[in-house]
Amino acid sequence: MYVIGVGGGTGSGKTTVAKRIAQMVGESKCSILPLDNYYRDMSHLPLDERKNQNYDHPDMIEYELLEKHLKELLDGKTVEVPTYDFTTYTRKEETITLSPKPFVIVEGIFALYYDNLVDLYDLAIYIDTEDDIRFIRRLKRDIKERGRSVDSVIEQYLSTVKPMHDAYVEPTKKRADIIVPRGGFNDKAIQVIVRYMLDRINDGR
Repeated sequence: MYVIGVGGGTGSGKTTVAKRIAQMVGESKCSILPLDNYYRDMSHLPLDERKNQNYDHPDMIEYELLEKHLKELLDGKTVEVPTYDFTTYTRKEETITLSPKPFVIVEGIFALYYDNLVDLYDLAIYIDTEDDIRFIRRLKRDIKERGRSVDSVIEQYLSTVKPMHDAYVEPTKKRADIIVPRGGFNDKAIQVIVRYMLDRINDGR
């Protein structure tokens, strides 16, 4: 199994890049493991307190479980990936069954942050997109998919998203083997990555 880590700031295009890679490699050969699914369950807190947690800090990801699942996939085992409800900040009861495939892509803002995860990657990619574009994408996503108001998204961005990006996400760029500007719109970079992956797997390396 060949493991790729795809990191970068919120709204940079990580998910788009991961999906395009999977489509080009062949979805039957490639699984995507999103860090967003591994947010810690906050159901033990009242809703008002859940809203005030800093979800842009790396400690909010249950990376230990993600590492365990990734190692199990590498061992040829099937795993049950958690799902998360971003409107209630709680983990859902249903899970996603993920079986081992030749390629697995770990994707999320902290994909290149955790040492134990990075050690398992065969290729580390950082998606580099301008701040204003990332903010607009996050604004649209959080309103449409996560039931947030414009004011709440702006307040969260200024108070936690931007400071946490500068402190914990941007520095992970130095861990990348490949830096992709412009995210999912960079066709040439994605084609180079896919060709590299296919060449490596065909060579048995």
